[in-house]
Amino acid sequence: MKKFINYIKECYTELVEKVSWPTWKELQSSAIVVSIASLIIAIVVYMMDKSFEVLLENFYRIF
Repeated sequence: MKKFINYIKECYTELVEKVSWPTWKELQSSAIVVSIASLIIAIVVYMMDKSFEVLLENFYRIF
């Protein structure tokens, strides 16, 4: 039990003293970057899906 309590204390110390937390402004800008990147990836995947759908429809229509 003593090891567990020591582990919790060390975790708390590391989180409070050693971790550098981002500022609110940095957090907002990172969230915007991630949102825009996710939107671009979603659009690319949607376009690929639609193009393969058209391609396969034409292919099946031939046979």
